[in-house]
Amino acid sequence: MKYEKLAEYSNTKFGRITGVKRVTFDKMVEILQKGYAEKHRRRGRTPKLSIEDLLLATLEYLWEYRTYAHIAASYGIAESNIYRGIKWVNAIKLSIL
Repeated sequence: MKYEKLAEYSNTKFGRITGVKRVTFDKMVEILQKGYAEKHRRRGRTPKLSIEDLLLATLEYLWEYRTYAHIAASYGIAESNIYRGIKWVNAIKLSIL
């Protein structure tokens, strides 16, 4: 599910679907945006997934035990891109802890 649609849901339904509260999700996005800004100081290609969608894909992988292939099909991108994106989100998470 893309973030654009999920953002319209109530806080309760948002939390039930993602497994985290909306406030927590927003804080996670803020941290990832800082990490992305550091990684891409110079300009580069526009990513196919937004930070929010990449975080949702990571939550799906970690909490729902979906495969990379299944998540990639849901978002319409290559499996290798999903793998690298989830790996990056986990690296950002670990660098903060």
